[in-house]
Amino acid sequence: MKPKPSPDLRSLPSVGSLLQSPELSSYRGRAPHAVLAAAARDAIAAARAGARKGRAAPLPSREAILRDAAGRVEQELHPAPRPLINATGIVLHTNLGRAVLAEEAVQAVAEAARRYTDLEIDLTSGSRGSRMAHVEPILTELLGAEAALVVNNNAAAMLLALNTFALGKEAVVSRGQLVEIGGSFRIPEILEKAGATLREVGTTNKTRLRDYERAIGPNTGLLLRVHPSNFAMVGFTEEVTREELVALARRKRLPLLEDVGSGALIDFSRWGLPAEPIARESLAQGVSVVCLSGDKLLGGPQAGILAGKRKGIEALKQNPMARALRVDKMTLAALVATLRLYRDPEKLETAIPTLRMLREPAEDVRARAEEILRRIGADRASQRRVEVVACTTEVGGGAMPLARVPSYALALRPARGKVEDLARSLRTGPDPVIGRIESGRLLLDLRTVHRDEHERLAASMTRALEEEP
Repeated sequence: MKPKPSPDLRSLPSVGSLLQSPELSSYRGRAPHAVLAAAARDAIAAARAGARKGRAAPLPSREAILRDAAGRVEQELHPAPRPLINATGIVLHTNLGRAVLAEEAVQAVAEAARRYTDLEIDLTSGSRGSRMAHVEPILTELLGAEAALVVNNNAAAMLLALNTFALGKEAVVSRGQLVEIGGSFRIPEILEKAGATLREVGTTNKTRLRDYERAIGPNTGLLLRVHPSNFAMVGFTEEVTREELVALARRKRLPLLEDVGSGALIDFSRWGLPAEPIARESLAQGVSVVCLSGDKLLGGPQAGILAGKRKGIEALKQNPMARALRVDKMTLAALVATLRLYRDPEKLETAIPTLRMLREPAEDVRARAEEILRRIGADRASQRRVEVVACTTEVGGGAMPLARVPSYALALRPARGKVEDLARSLRTGPDPVIGRIESGRLLLDLRTVHRDEHERLAASMTRALEEEP
């Protein structure tokens, strides 16, 4: 049997002919010539590679190549990172950017971005100032601290503190607190990069005060307490209390650094959620320096906040590493605007999206899911097996690992094909939607979908369902 002849690659269209087509010409003025030419070349190269790989497969049509090129141009025109609808129900979804900023913070970022600012100038004296002067006063006010410093994330805050207080010395920490945070960063590795030596004490499930006492010696730099925010240990366990560690640190004249992790500034138990360490309480009990995230439960931008005794914070500021880890004007603007909202408890819970989403009653979420179902239409929903279902979701971002927040979602079951294909269709559409797959259904959890996104979500769902095979 003779093999089928390979396709004639010479019949592929030229870059010039694609650029002269109405499909690509329509992008002139919105996309530069270099982008259009690159899209045409890449689409032709993809067609050529596919033909060579398939050998006997027919070449794609000119129309198919043009659609590919146009899709590549569209990709270049999208903002990056690209906005999307988070229908996972996970409020602090690390892969989707964690906390959504309050409108006040968004406006502050836009203003700082489009204009010059007094980032490092004292307008009264005309001399050079400090960028921390914009954020330190409100942080000390809210946290009850003597001084404060902001760096670009909480891992950086930990790195800076360990390098400042324990360079060439030992950091004593409970074995049960040697956690791994996002992106495979582990506390022991941060210690190593900071130039500190790990001195772990106790066992995985039980650490006592005498374990710390035995470990302290002439080469001890600090005591470290880490909130294991992304996991929980239950059962036969024991940990040394904060008060006991504060007393020991004072007795041994050592700094006590506490990573409170998720950045809680308020008590979340008021909404039936697990209590998280509150930085102000740690400082009130005598911790030397605390560090926390800005983009988790605090609800602000990515940042690492350090606060505590003036002497310790001043040492951190003098460390040359602080300059490498400093934040820019837009982060500062967003953080200050977010922190100012904490001065008004009545406005706080609705102004900061993270708090608003976590406290929204499940029945209100259900009502919003039913509203979207009505937008889709009863006939289409029935034909496509779309329904509102009760579910639970997670807080995310490594916060409250045992918390399960009751919610409601739109459940989609494909009439034919795989649920993964339906999820991909929503994910790759003109207005991307990210859901989660459970028990053979695609769940679109409304807890993390804002009311302003209802119309776009309904349109994206309708498109994906109509495109189903």
